[in-house]
Amino acid sequence: MNRQTIIVVAGLAVLAIGGGYILTRPRSEPIETVAKVEEPAPRPAAKPAPRAEAPKPAAEPARRAAPRAAPAAPAPAPVEAAPETGMLSIDSDVPGAQVFIDREYVGVTPLKAPGITLGSHRINLSAQGHEGIAESIDVEPGPRELMFRFMEVKLDLALEVVHKHRMGSCKGRLVATPQGLRYETANKDDAFTLPLMDLETFQVDYLEKNLRVAAKKGKRYDFTDPQGNADHLFVFHRDVEKARDRLKNGDAPAQ
Repeated sequence: MNRQTIIVVAGLAVLAIGGGYILTRPRSEPIETVAKVEEPAPRPAAKPAPRAEAPKPAAEPARRAAPRAAPAAPAPAPVEAAPETGMLSIDSDVPGAQVFIDREYVGVTPLKAPGITLGSHRINLSAQGHEGIAESIDVEPGPRELMFRFMEVKLDLALEVVHKHRMGSCKGRLVATPQGLRYETANKDDAFTLPLMDLETFQVDYLEKNLRVAAKKGKRYDFTDPQGNADHLFVFHRDVEKARDRLKNGDAPAQ
């Protein structure tokens, strides 16, 4: 057995065991044991287990490219509604002529008349000291220019007639223009063309229902109406005489 010796020094008990010493307190006090505690050597860190790699997903089959949609056709341009009216620009060779359309006064020349409904209309112009003008016009969409000439002689007449001979008669047609008077007939010996200024005789016998025409130093013609109506002969004679008077006064014939 080991030999133990207890020595009390300054209230401390020294216990001699073999070749060592242990300090102790009296029994009345708790004994504190001072011992050198050696810290355990750190263990080498364990290597983490290799992480199992997640299996790679199987490659998806290549997707077919969806066909491209054809580009949308451009929207059609809006179609403008067709105009429902026209515009007339009206002028005359005599400034300030009064203008009427379908008997409604619209102003004096030169003028613009917008908003005229499409179709046929009657236009009248009047100027002091000149014969009035009356014409039918067709109004179409958009603008239209109209020029009326008071100083120009217009004449375009045709009349069915019967030429009375001393023996018998023949049928034909009298035509009057500013350039002259002509008789159109199948009887070539009776046909003629005369300038208006070369007519020596041009008169109507209303009671006899007869229109007498004679050239200067030429043949005389007597015309009647096929239906025996003297009114047609009278109107024809009146309009031709007006044209002859204007030509005498220097107005130019219309071409």
